[in-house]
Amino acid sequence: MFLQYKRLHHIQLCIPPNQEDVARDFYINTLEFKEIPKPEQLKKNDGFWLTVANIDIHIGVEEMGLPGKRHPALEVKNLEEARMHLEKKGVSIQEETQIEGYERFSFFDPFRNRIEFLTRSI
Repeated sequence: MFLQYKRLHHIQLCIPPNQEDVARDFYINTLEFKEIPKPEQLKKNDGFWLTVANIDIHIGVEEMGLPGKRHPALEVKNLEEARMHLEKKGVSIQEETQIEGYERFSFFDPFRNRIEFLTRSI
């Protein structure tokens, strides 16, 4: 095998122009991600970078189209606590078809990016 993957390096999500404050509030205050420095060479492109659970999330700025299937899926330790936290913050939960070995749900950020949370079933 020629390709040897090490880990998921980053996920790029998009927000519309002039919405960085709303995005920072959602990702940092609601989801509790940590903002990390964006390379100086890329700052001219707007957006910002985050990290959570050793995964980098790049928030890019562009004109938005309809939501699609693109999404990050983040494994969490306690799915029900995560659900309660999001609902307390006013985030609507979308139930997903359950798959063998996992419990999961998804939700949308303020810009219609879909995000999935999942945990292994016991």
